[in-house]
Amino acid sequence: MMWLTRLFAKRTTNRTLVVFAIAAIGLAATAAIAWADAPRPWEFGMQAPATPVKERLSAFHDELLAIITVIALFVFVLLAIVILRFNHRSHPVPTRTSHNTVIEMLWTVIPVLILVMIAIPSFKLMYYMDRVPNPDMTIKVTGHQWYWSYDYPDQGDLSFDSNIIPENELKPGQKRLLDVDNPLVVPVDTVIRVYVTGTDVIPGIYYGQCNQICGVNHAFMPIKVEAVTKDEFQRWLEDAKKKYARHDERGEAVHVAAASDATGVARPAPAGN
Repeated sequence: MMWLTRLFAKRTTNRTLVVFAIAAIGLAATAAIAWADAPRPWEFGMQAPATPVKERLSAFHDELLAIITVIALFVFVLLAIVILRFNHRSHPVPTRTSHNTVIEMLWTVIPVLILVMIAIPSFKLMYYMDRVPNPDMTIKVTGHQWYWSYDYPDQGDLSFDSNIIPENELKPGQKRLLDVDNPLVVPVDTVIRVYVTGTDVIPGIYYGQCNQICGVNHAFMPIKVEAVTKDEFQRWLEDAKKKYARHDERGEAVHVAAASDATGVARPAPAGN
């Protein structure tokens, strides 16, 4: 009876592996089917990229998907072996092995190699995203409650608002919750600098953290933003000009404020040490 149990367990393991392999292949094939223009019903995966940065992000995502799929399948196989071969029926006398140098070295070295394999393209992608080429044109995007405003300062201060098209006004071919009355129009093969700002912001306190792996203290760079009324901001500004004023070589206060360029968009003042 013991050999029958082992034979059944082996066949069950092989059958399970085949099923999971087919499922993984089907999932990967389905995830690759995406559309560039807009979301589709029953769509899986991300939309096809339209920029070089997004192309690299999608490629890195696919690489990570393959890696974690292999890891998940490997762990599942190990669990299946343990469940089928070392249960109390097929293995009534438990093994008393307490130390295995080879296995301990493998489960230490292999994860390190996997992390290094992931880290190399990750850092390459991060530095690629940090490159800022000289822009050919500028667009200012302003968020309102609840619509967008687009300004083209290089094109004679062209400005317009963009609102969602109500569902009862949609025309054939327009998409619900996606189409707008005045879309943002940009030229292809053009480096565009986008300024993003907001108005009539809801007052409140918002917290965030550094999202770039920038070094040993990356996890200890919190961000706290207080959105206040305009009157409160003016009171804060008067105190801040005194509190955060810099001093020149003669000891006189030098009030540092954000300067504005020709586009009317504030440029940040140089940071101190």
